[in-house]
Amino acid sequence: MPYSFLGLVNDVNGRVNEVPLTSSNFASAEGYYSMAKEAVNSSIRYINQDKFTWPFNYVQQEDVLTAGVVRYPIPNNAKHVDYNTFRVKRNSSFGTTTQKLWQMDYEEFLDKYADSEYNTANTSIRDMPKFIIRGPGNEYLVYPSPDQAYELVYEYYLLPVDLNLYTDVPTIPQAFRHVIIDGAMFYIYSFRGDIENADRSFNRFDMGLKDMRSIYINRFEYIRDTRVQQSNASVYERLT
Repeated sequence: MPYSFLGLVNDVNGRVNEVPLTSSNFASAEGYYSMAKEAVNSSIRYINQDKFTWPFNYVQQEDVLTAGVVRYPIPNNAKHVDYNTFRVKRNSSFGTTTQKLWQMDYEEFLDKYADSEYNTANTSIRDMPKFIIRGPGNEYLVYPSPDQAYELVYEYYLLPVDLNLYTDVPTIPQAFRHVIIDGAMFYIYSFRGDIENADRSFNRFDMGLKDMRSIYINRFEYIRDTRVQQSNASVYERLT
Protein backbone atom coordinates (compact mmCIF):
# COMPACT_ATOMS: atom_id res chain seq x y z
CA MET A 1 0.00 0.00 0.00
CA PRO A 2 1.58 3.34 -1.04
CA TYR A 3 2.31 5.92 1.63
CA SER A 4 -0.15 8.53 0.46
CA PHE A 5 -3.53 9.97 1.38
CA LEU A 6 -5.19 7.16 -0.58
CA GLY A 7 -3.07 4.51 1.14
CA LEU A 8 -3.79 5.89 4.62
CA VAL A 9 -7.53 6.08 4.02
CA ASN A 10 -7.49 2.50 2.75
CA ASP A 11 -5.61 1.43 5.89
CA VAL A 12 -8.56 2.79 7.85
CA ASN A 13 -11.02 1.13 5.49
CA GLY A 14 -9.31 -2.21 5.99
CA ARG A 15 -9.63 -2.00 9.79
CA VAL A 16 -13.40 -1.55 9.58
CA ASN A 17 -13.95 -3.92 6.63
CA GLU A 18 -14.93 -1.22 4.15
CA VAL A 19 -14.25 -1.47 0.41
CA PRO A 20 -10.95 0.22 -0.47
CA LEU A 21 -10.96 3.32 -2.64
CA THR A 22 -9.07 3.73 -5.89
CA SER A 23 -7.38 6.69 -7.52
CA SER A 24 -10.37 7.10 -9.84
CA ASN A 25 -13.10 7.29 -7.18
CA PHE A 26 -11.15 8.83 -4.30
CA ALA A 27 -12.10 12.46 -4.94
CA SER A 28 -15.83 11.75 -5.44
CA ALA A 29 -16.29 9.29 -2.55
CA GLU A 30 -18.90 10.46 -0.03
CA GLY A 31 -20.60 9.30 3.16
CA TYR A 32 -18.39 7.12 5.34
CA TYR A 33 -15.41 7.76 3.06
CA SER A 34 -15.57 11.51 3.67
CA MET A 35 -15.45 10.70 7.37
CA ALA A 36 -12.43 8.42 6.83
CA LYS A 37 -10.56 11.18 4.97
CA GLU A 38 -11.33 13.66 7.75
CA ALA A 39 -10.23 11.13 10.37
CA VAL A 40 -6.81 10.75 8.71
CA ASN A 41 -6.38 14.52 8.48
CA SER A 42 -7.53 14.95 12.09
CA SER A 43 -4.94 12.43 13.25
CA ILE A 44 -2.16 14.14 11.29
CA ARG A 45 -3.23 17.55 12.65
CA TYR A 46 -3.13 16.21 16.20
CA ILE A 47 0.40 14.85 15.73
CA ASN A 48 1.70 18.04 14.10
CA GLN A 49 0.16 20.23 16.81
CA ASP A 50 1.44 18.04 19.65
CA LYS A 51 4.94 19.56 19.40
CA PHE A 52 6.24 22.76 17.85
CA THR A 53 9.58 21.28 16.87
CA TRP A 54 9.04 17.98 15.08
CA PRO A 55 12.21 17.70 12.96
CA PHE A 56 10.21 16.45 9.96
CA ASN A 57 8.55 19.90 9.85
CA TYR A 58 11.86 21.77 9.96
CA VAL A 59 12.59 24.39 7.28
CA GLN A 60 15.68 26.52 6.68
CA GLN A 61 14.60 29.80 5.12
CA GLU A 62 16.76 32.24 3.15
CA ASP A 63 15.56 35.80 2.56
CA VAL A 64 17.36 38.43 0.52
CA LEU A 65 17.27 41.75 2.35
CA THR A 66 16.61 45.02 0.54
CA ALA A 67 18.80 48.03 1.22
CA GLY A 68 16.91 50.50 3.42
CA VAL A 69 14.09 48.06 4.29
CA VAL A 70 13.73 47.08 7.96
CA ARG A 71 10.54 44.98 8.09
CA TYR A 72 10.02 41.56 6.40
CA PRO A 73 7.22 38.94 6.40
CA ILE A 74 7.43 35.51 8.00
CA PRO A 75 6.21 32.64 5.75
CA ASN A 76 2.49 32.00 6.20
CA ASN A 77 3.07 28.30 6.91
CA ALA A 78 5.47 28.99 9.80
CA LYS A 79 4.24 27.55 13.08
CA HIS A 80 7.27 28.36 15.23
CA VAL A 81 10.21 30.59 14.25
CA ASP A 82 13.46 30.11 16.15
CA TYR A 83 14.76 33.66 16.61
CA ASN A 84 18.05 32.31 17.98
CA THR A 85 18.96 31.03 14.50
CA PHE A 86 18.93 34.29 12.51
CA ARG A 87 22.26 35.02 10.82
CA VAL A 88 23.57 37.01 7.88
CA LYS A 89 25.18 34.64 5.43
CA ARG A 90 28.80 34.91 4.29
CA ASN A 91 29.14 36.92 1.09
CA SER A 92 32.50 37.22 -0.67
CA SER A 93 31.25 40.08 -2.85
CA PHE A 94 30.49 42.17 0.24
CA GLY A 95 33.58 40.94 2.09
CA THR A 96 31.49 39.67 5.02
CA THR A 97 31.55 36.47 7.05
CA THR A 98 28.54 34.73 8.56
CA GLN A 99 27.28 36.76 11.52
CA LYS A 100 24.65 35.66 14.03
CA LEU A 101 22.07 38.32 14.88
CA TRP A 102 21.29 39.28 18.46
CA GLN A 103 17.70 39.62 19.59
CA MET A 104 16.31 43.02 20.46
CA ASP A 105 12.98 43.71 22.13
CA TYR A 106 10.38 45.35 19.87
CA GLU A 107 9.62 48.04 22.45
CA GLU A 108 13.31 48.94 22.72
CA PHE A 109 13.49 49.25 18.94
CA LEU A 110 10.47 51.58 18.92
CA ASP A 111 11.84 53.65 21.80
CA LYS A 112 15.30 54.22 20.34
CA TYR A 113 15.65 53.21 16.71
CA ALA A 114 12.21 53.39 15.08
CA ASP A 115 13.22 56.30 12.84
CA SER A 116 15.59 54.00 10.95
CA GLU A 117 12.55 52.38 9.36
CA TYR A 118 11.37 55.68 7.87
CA ASN A 119 14.59 57.65 7.40
CA THR A 120 15.25 55.92 4.10
CA ALA A 121 16.97 58.90 2.52
CA ASN A 122 19.86 58.82 5.01
CA THR A 123 22.12 56.09 3.68
CA SER A 124 24.80 56.85 6.30
CA ILE A 125 22.81 55.05 9.01
CA ARG A 126 22.69 51.80 7.03
CA ASP A 127 24.97 48.90 7.82
CA MET A 128 25.03 45.12 7.99
CA PRO A 129 22.24 44.16 10.43
CA LYS A 130 23.34 43.11 13.90
CA PHE A 131 19.92 42.63 15.53
CA ILE A 132 16.72 40.74 14.86
CA ILE A 133 13.41 41.93 16.30
CA ARG A 134 10.26 39.84 16.61
CA GLY A 135 7.46 42.00 15.20
CA PRO A 136 3.93 42.12 16.61
CA GLY A 137 2.50 40.56 13.47
CA ASN A 138 3.70 37.76 11.22
CA GLU A 139 6.95 39.64 10.58
CA TYR A 140 10.50 40.32 11.72
CA LEU A 141 12.63 43.47 11.71
CA VAL A 142 16.38 43.93 11.30
CA TYR A 143 18.57 46.69 12.70
CA PRO A 144 20.52 48.57 11.50
CA SER A 145 18.75 49.07 8.20
CA PRO A 146 20.70 47.01 5.63
CA ASP A 147 23.05 48.75 3.22
CA GLN A 148 23.35 45.74 0.90
CA ALA A 149 21.21 42.86 -0.35
CA TYR A 150 22.43 40.51 2.39
CA GLU A 151 21.19 36.93 2.54
CA LEU A 152 19.46 36.29 5.85
CA VAL A 153 19.13 32.69 7.02
CA TYR A 154 16.85 31.42 9.78
CA GLU A 155 14.99 28.28 10.77
CA TYR A 156 11.37 27.55 11.49
CA TYR A 157 8.93 24.69 11.87
CA LEU A 158 6.02 24.65 9.48
CA LEU A 159 2.38 23.86 10.10
CA PRO A 160 1.52 21.46 7.26
CA VAL A 161 -1.70 21.80 5.30
CA ASP A 162 -4.34 19.07 5.22
CA LEU A 163 -4.00 16.26 2.69
CA ASN A 164 -6.35 16.70 -0.25
CA LEU A 165 -5.29 14.82 -3.39
CA TYR A 166 -5.00 11.03 -3.29
CA THR A 167 -1.28 11.36 -4.05
CA ASP A 168 -0.58 13.78 -1.15
CA VAL A 169 2.02 12.54 1.35
CA PRO A 170 2.22 13.74 4.99
CA THR A 171 5.43 15.22 6.38
CA ILE A 172 5.33 12.59 9.14
CA PRO A 173 7.81 9.79 8.27
CA GLN A 174 6.36 6.54 6.95
CA ALA A 175 7.80 4.67 9.94
CA PHE A 176 4.98 6.24 11.99
CA ARG A 177 2.21 5.35 9.58
CA HIS A 178 0.67 3.15 12.28
CA VAL A 179 0.45 6.14 14.64
CA ILE A 180 -1.53 8.10 12.06
CA ILE A 181 -3.89 5.15 11.61
CA ASP A 182 -4.37 4.62 15.36
CA GLY A 183 -5.30 8.28 15.65
CA ALA A 184 -7.65 8.05 12.69
CA MET A 185 -9.36 5.01 14.21
CA PHE A 186 -10.00 7.00 17.40
CA TYR A 187 -11.93 9.54 15.32
CA ILE A 188 -13.73 6.87 13.28
CA TYR A 189 -14.94 5.02 16.39
CA SER A 190 -15.85 8.32 18.07
CA PHE A 191 -17.92 9.34 15.05
CA ARG A 192 -19.67 5.97 15.20
CA GLY A 193 -20.30 6.20 18.94
CA ASP A 194 -18.13 3.16 19.73
CA ILE A 195 -16.55 4.63 22.87
CA GLU A 196 -14.84 1.41 23.99
CA ASN A 197 -12.88 0.98 20.76
CA ALA A 198 -12.30 4.75 20.56
CA ASP A 199 -10.60 4.62 23.98
CA ARG A 200 -8.47 1.65 22.95
CA SER A 201 -7.41 3.39 19.74
CA PHE A 202 -6.55 6.59 21.57
CA ASN A 203 -4.41 4.69 24.09
CA ARG A 204 -2.43 3.13 21.21
CA PHE A 205 -2.26 6.53 19.52
CA ASP A 206 -0.95 8.18 22.68
CA MET A 207 1.69 5.46 23.15
CA GLY A 208 2.81 6.02 19.56
CA LEU A 209 3.10 9.76 20.19
CA LYS A 210 5.23 9.09 23.27
CA ASP A 211 7.56 6.95 21.17
CA MET A 212 7.83 9.75 18.60
CA ARG A 213 8.63 12.30 21.32
CA SER A 214 11.25 9.99 22.79
CA ILE A 215 12.94 9.59 19.39
CA TYR A 216 12.71 13.15 18.12
CA ILE A 217 12.19 15.56 21.01
CA ASN A 218 13.56 14.28 24.33
CA ARG A 219 17.25 14.89 23.72
CA PHE A 220 19.54 16.47 26.30
CA GLU A 221 23.11 16.12 25.01
CA TYR A 222 24.33 19.06 27.10
CA ILE A 223 23.15 22.15 28.92
CA ARG A 224 24.53 25.64 28.39
CA ASP A 225 23.94 28.98 30.07
CA THR A 226 22.03 31.31 27.71
CA ARG A 227 21.76 34.23 30.10
CA VAL A 228 22.80 37.67 28.86
CA GLN A 229 24.30 40.13 31.31
CA GLN A 230 22.17 43.28 31.34
CA SER A 231 23.13 46.87 32.10
CA ASN A 232 21.42 50.22 31.86
CA ALA A 233 22.69 50.63 28.31
CA SER A 234 20.63 49.37 25.38
CA VAL A 235 21.57 46.13 23.64
CA TYR A 236 22.77 48.03 20.60
CA GLU A 237 24.92 50.40 22.69
CA ARG A 238 26.58 47.45 24.43
CA LEU A 239 27.56 45.75 21.19
CA THR A 240 28.65 48.73 19.10
